[in-house]
Amino acid sequence: MAEKKTFLKQFWKEKKMVGSIRPSSRFLTEKMLENVDFQNSKVIIELGPGTGVFTKKIIESMSADTVLLVFELNDNFHALLHNEIKDPRVILIHDSAEKIDQYLMMNNLHAADVIISSLPFANFPEDLRDRIIQKSFSSLAPKGLFVQFQYSTQSKKILKNIFKDVSISFTPLNFPPAFVYTCKK
Repeated sequence: MAEKKTFLKQFWKEKKMVGSIRPSSRFLTEKMLENVDFQNSKVIIELGPGTGVFTKKIIESMSADTVLLVFELNDNFHALLHNEIKDPRVILIHDSAEKIDQYLMMNNLHAADVIISSLPFANFPEDLRDRIIQKSFSSLAPKGLFVQFQYSTQSKKILKNIFKDVSISFTPLNFPPAFVYTCKK
């Protein structure tokens, strides 16, 4: 219940950074992670985890030798994650997703196998959204996976212009209902 209150408070305070009034449902979590090959993914990046709904499931599912870089720019969500996540495989980053490549390099990682994004692109200025998507693409290993959810199909065109394979699924059992983009490099 505390997570929902924190989320709602941050939504009203930071509408450009927080895209919903409540955390994602378990149904959306399952849809977001269903195509991730956790056994063969050694570097996973999560963008905009909020209260960590996906983060917890990723940690639960990933291999012992996998590294998870988590980018959260919101001060309150970052503090919440910092207090809750104590897994040595997780690198919690309080910085912009635009800097994916810099943090991969700083941690001696060459590329990500998977990027899971909850960033509310519809709330971002177009140039920021485009930079983050481009950085995500260039930070992925060949055949890497970029998974993004949105509440509309507004991102479809830009994702199809960048990724060779984009599939879209729909999750009605979330509030609000969400579209999940699964993009392959």
